[in-house]
Amino acid sequence: MRAFLLLAGLVICVGMPIASQALTTPSFAEFDQRAKRGERLTVVFFGASLTWGANASDQAVTSYRAVVQEMLEAQYPKGHFKCYDAAIGGTGSQLGAFRVERDVLRHKPDLVFLDFSANDDIYSDSPEALASYEAILRRIIVEAHAPVLPVIFPFEWNTKSADLDNMKRRTAHLALAKAYGTTAGDAIQLSIERVKAGKNTMTELWPYDGVHPGDAGYHLFAEAAFAGFQHAVQAKMVCAAPAKMVNADTYFTSARVRISTLGPLPAGWRVDHPSLVAAWHDGLMSRWLDDVAAAENRPFHAPKGTDPNAVVKVEPLRVNFTGSMVMLFGEETVKSGRYQAVLDGKVVTYVPYGAKDAIDYYDPSAKRFGGTRQHAQVIATGLDATKPHTLEIVPLFPDAESTELRLESICVAGPGAKVWK
Repeated sequence: MRAFLLLAGLVICVGMPIASQALTTPSFAEFDQRAKRGERLTVVFFGASLTWGANASDQAVTSYRAVVQEMLEAQYPKGHFKCYDAAIGGTGSQLGAFRVERDVLRHKPDLVFLDFSANDDIYSDSPEALASYEAILRRIIVEAHAPVLPVIFPFEWNTKSADLDNMKRRTAHLALAKAYGTTAGDAIQLSIERVKAGKNTMTELWPYDGVHPGDAGYHLFAEAAFAGFQHAVQAKMVCAAPAKMVNADTYFTSARVRISTLGPLPAGWRVDHPSLVAAWHDGLMSRWLDDVAAAENRPFHAPKGTDPNAVVKVEPLRVNFTGSMVMLFGEETVKSGRYQAVLDGKVVTYVPYGAKDAIDYYDPSAKRFGGTRQHAQVIATGLDATKPHTLEIVPLFPDAESTELRLESICVAGPGAKVWK
């Protein structure tokens, strides 16, 4: 079995060798029987903006998860369902692997619908994303003892192309579902069939943009998800974690460590509460963060008689860690400034999405969104997990402008995952 150490906000997931874990077998048929008896059951919808319901006319009513809840209530009139929205738009399973403890497992779910196929890139089978996705799937089955139903949602161009053979992640996620004794709610195939049969048009399903559907599209997503659930119930499917993971077990051992728990912060940093306003509801970081370490180049609540515009020198934040990958989780605000990551004494460079050339800084500004949202930044993967590493976060704040950087946690995964000062 796995052991969890929960110390002053520091969450460490310590995994024993996969082969030695006690394997559990949560059953869809058991969920069905409990719902028919009228028990109180918890359902978690874990994913990104397609789970939240961006572009739905009312996310609490017309999103896929809201429609699935209606379908559950209709099928089980005696049932009592507590449903949790655990979706942050614009995120994938790499961050999800560090969110699953706080945003899924703590609710003690009886059933989980698992998203992320679209945001992990349906045409890619990148090992890191597959490993993190499988770790989420496995942890829910082994630790929550809950049946999981993966849902595979399309963007408009996925349905339009109808090229299932090139959708590597769909193929991989269907294979993972089979390996873990479950099925999937495949909205990609359903949307292709509906459009081909003339039952839906592309414009009807995606009336606003090609990423997020409208109400008709979300209803189709819900139909696919619920059809997968009904099939799992009728087939009496029993989820079970295979003795060996299909993909690398990197993310099965992980640590999401709040910076505020690591001791005194450097000059120019302080502990603050998460933002209570956001560009959109699934980006409301008070829902997803417990606190933040905030770096600011202007004095916070400047004492009377001091200059509130005086420039504050902000020192770098330095931590040590072990693991094979590291990422940051926090907030992006309209005042967020650039920073560099220095890994083992070397400035990290990377090629931003859609760019051609590498740069040596990260820009978490949310000005283009007009409000606060999440900041989830992978710094490095493929590290040597047998030796300790150092990570410095170096703010690059202009003196002429009030600027901040707001981070909650250092997230590491791999053998011996740990963070310390």
